[in-house]
Amino acid sequence: MSAISNDWLEPLSPEFRKPYYRKLHQTIVEEYQTRPVFPPSDDIFNAFHLTPLHEVKVVILGQDPYHNVGQAHGLCFSVKPDVDIPPSLVNIYQELHDDLGCEIPDNGYLVKWAKQGVLMLNTVLTVRAHQANSHRGIGWEEFTDAAIRILNEQDRPIVFILWGAPAQRKKAMLNNPKHLILEAPHPSPLSAYRGFFGSRPFSKTNDFLTANGLSPIDWQIENREK
Repeated sequence: MSAISNDWLEPLSPEFRKPYYRKLHQTIVEEYQTRPVFPPSDDIFNAFHLTPLHEVKVVILGQDPYHNVGQAHGLCFSVKPDVDIPPSLVNIYQELHDDLGCEIPDNGYLVKWAKQGVLMLNTVLTVRAHQANSHRGIGWEEFTDAAIRILNEQDRPIVFILWGAPAQRKKAMLNNPKHLILEAPHPSPLSAYRGFFGSRPFSKTNDFLTANGLSPIDWQIENREK
């Protein structure tokens, strides 16, 4: 695993010394040695690498990584540039188009968002190939809960976007009045029509950031260069 080395390291370092994390690390090393696991091990902490703590303005919480070959690279909902756009992200792009008029791009590579302060965090950071939720309950939830608590304690405005019941269960940890919490059904095809479409999270986020003197997010993902 590629170690966290930016300003996330100090507040997260107590977790690395806890028994649950030592057991988690041992399990993950064994999993990568014995079977296909996603994302690639050096990408596990990409959400933290690409969005330093002091730059976080928005948090999008996912569940676990995509579990098909070549998709996951450590950011929730994002896939590598040459991979087909997954159904949930198709719906996210449709809502983004309806909300802000953004053009729907030809790829699902969301690093541009991460580099603007959008922490794209799955609550479980690894998964066995073709087995959704296969690493649930091995310790990642405790680690990402610690990250969410660190974010809650930040003395500045942050938007938390909680899509679907698993993400919304984290709301109990978010009690800082400086923050904005946006909730909606998950964007998957199974639930998007129950209220995800029309929820306008992108314009609400930018309105909040602007009202608090912060630069809004440029949500437009560009097409790949031909």
